[in-house]
Amino acid sequence: MLTVNVGVLLAVIVLLRLRRRTESRSRNDEKLTVIIVLALGVIVAPTPLGEGIGDFLGRLASGVTDSCR
Repeated sequence: MLTVNVGVLLAVIVLLRLRRRTESRSRNDEKLTVIIVLALGVIVAPTPLGEGIGDFLGRLASGVTDSCR
């Protein structure tokens, strides 16, 4: 039996959708892409990978804020 990780599947769908030309997208197509990306974010967020990405982005934002002072 083959199992598919939903996060990986959504990431592949996002990559395929973003490869299309921007001019050929309708508003509904763009909305669907946003919904898929949000779903991917919700799935990845509670995982160790998602927590690592969040920690990295927090440190990056903190560094940028400190360098602007």
